[in-house]
Amino acid sequence: MPPLPSQRPSSVADQLQTERIRALFGDYDRPLDSEKWTSTPHAGDQKGAKGLLARIRRHRDHRRQLKRARKAAQAAFGVKPRLSTRKRATLMMGAGAMGLTAFTGPPIQQSGDGVAPNNLSLDETERTIRLPAALLKASDAFKQALIEEEGVRYTVYRDVAGYPTVGVGHLVTPGDNLRVGDRIDEDRVLALLDRDLRIAEQGVRQLVGTLPLYQHEFDALLDLVYNVGLGNVSETESPRLNEAIRAADYEAIAAELDYTYAAGEIARGLEFRSERRAQIFMDASYDDPREI
Repeated sequence: MPPLPSQRPSSVADQLQTERIRALFGDYDRPLDSEKWTSTPHAGDQKGAKGLLARIRRHRDHRRQLKRARKAAQAAFGVKPRLSTRKRATLMMGAGAMGLTAFTGPPIQQSGDGVAPNNLSLDETERTIRLPAALLKASDAFKQALIEEEGVRYTVYRDVAGYPTVGVGHLVTPGDNLRVGDRIDEDRVLALLDRDLRIAEQGVRQLVGTLPLYQHEFDALLDLVYNVGLGNVSETESPRLNEAIRAADYEAIAAELDYTYAAGEIARGLEFRSERRAQIFMDASYDDPREI
């Protein structure tokens, strides 16, 4: 049976336009992870490390444009991506972390399906005023990003470096009375996260001293301390970072946020995390590079 008139292309021009749209969406769907631009253990060890910032900005702009195009396509065609089980779990845990009484501000509102929205951002004041680190704490946007990066584990396991770990990247200590294979509940996960964040916040204050920071700059340094430990950002281990802080050179600080090695080898997850950390510091963007 021949197609109905309404099904026939009205002209050759319409057919060409359809092919152009298909080609455009094919371009949008190409993978973004072919370039391994963070391939050194520390950005400061590169000659001309500030070139890293330009590459991050190019990647950031590319992803921003791609994300905008995909959102437009979703709106035009009524397509809504489904959240993975892991993504839903991290959003729920993020909602719990933001409701902890240890943090200032009201708990985040949940959407109708019980999952916290993933569009957290900083308000205009947090973006435009640098404050002493003593007055800053982890933002809600950072807490959600941290939980997405670390994941949530209820059973004690060994991380890529071989250390017993549980919850949201909590390194097990003798005082925790936990062994590999032990399980903990959500309340204890949140309690450990609360404690670890307070320790990391104090570590950032110790690291930067009197240097004033935007909220997003504080968050990026907080992620660094939480991820690698205060000892690894000391004067001995990270002299360029400390020198940049003393000089109040914010762009040089951004160039020193790239830590990608675990147990002597490059870890792909740490490459993504370094990229995310840098874009938080430079652009106040908390988006996960893996999802775009």
